[in-house]
Amino acid sequence: MKTNTILTGLLIAGIIFFGCKKEEEETSTVTSLDSLKSQTKTTYAEIAYANYSDALSTAKELQTAIGAFVDDPTETSLQAAKDAWVDAREPYGQTEAFRFSEGPIDDEDGPEGLMNAWPLDEGYIDYTTSETDSGIISSDLNLTASVLEAANEDGGEKNVAIGYHAIEFLLWGQDDTDPSEKKAGQRSYTDYTTADNAERRGEYLEICAELLVGHLQSMVDEWDPSKSNFRTTFLAWDNDEAMETILTGLGMFSKGELAGERMFVAVKEQDQEDEHSCFSDNTHRDMILNAKSVRNILTGQYTKVDGTVVSGTSLEDVIKSVDATIAAELETLSANSVTQCEAIPIPFDLAISNETTTPGGPVMTSVLTLQLQGDKIAEAAAALGYTISIELE
Repeated sequence: MKTNTILTGLLIAGIIFFGCKKEEEETSTVTSLDSLKSQTKTTYAEIAYANYSDALSTAKELQTAIGAFVDDPTETSLQAAKDAWVDAREPYGQTEAFRFSEGPIDDEDGPEGLMNAWPLDEGYIDYTTSETDSGIISSDLNLTASVLEAANEDGGEKNVAIGYHAIEFLLWGQDDTDPSEKKAGQRSYTDYTTADNAERRGEYLEICAELLVGHLQSMVDEWDPSKSNFRTTFLAWDNDEAMETILTGLGMFSKGELAGERMFVAVKEQDQEDEHSCFSDNTHRDMILNAKSVRNILTGQYTKVDGTVVSGTSLEDVIKSVDATIAAELETLSANSVTQCEAIPIPFDLAISNETTTPGGPVMTSVLTLQLQGDKIAEAAAALGYTISIELE
């Protein structure tokens, strides 16, 4: 009888022990996942700050090169300004995955439309081959930063007055050549010396550079860890709210914006005007960098212009903790999206002129991978318990 009592006691103790252990393991798992999410928020904020800081520093170099060109317009100084523009696009192109994520770049006061709006109506800014005296530059409008900012998209979304692509047009001019010629815009430096409105054109260009630097500075300020700003607010968000918002932004950008608006539309319309950087023929780099921007956030790693690597706990780490298969599939898709964009023939306008929307060509192969990536991001969100929409509004 005594032995049975002892055995019964041991059995009950064992049940209690293993029950407690199971509860502890479940609690530990939840705590570990929550910790991963919190760490991922920090990585996201660190990458945003580093990325926008790079975009700002290269924009300042562009501003310096533009100033030197306007002060002394020559073939050489024009080329130096063009080179600086191309260099400035490298980090900015990798910031694009911060779009659609309730962040400062495109909230109601966000400067996205003031920096990267496209396509633009060239005649809204300057003369064109069909209208030799069109645009703000040919008008008597007072050229100031506030006036040009107010003019941006005034009366229509193609009435782009400032930003990267306005600067691009003012440096390269229209690209009127056939894609098979593989030539970018052919604007001459003499547009800033002896041509009509040469002085106003230079003033306009310098104001655009000034505004670009100012708008990028505002983004750096919002992510600066030493300030009270959006970063502070973001890091205070509930971890699940942050993960859901980040995944929504990535899915929308990958499937809707990059695969859809920037690539599929260009193939469908067969029009150089639908290229992201149509004046400089730098669109191939835009596509690579935009694909890379999504991968940077998924993998939690960004390489700065000086070669320094910013890295930490990533979205893939969070996803892997709940579904390793989805995480592996997403890793493959993101890597392939960059590789496939790198394989798109140069220039992009020639590539789209040789394709249709039928799958198989290099552009459409990239489009389909980016679409699949968007869908997989939504699947990853579901595995984490979120229901997200990745359709562009």
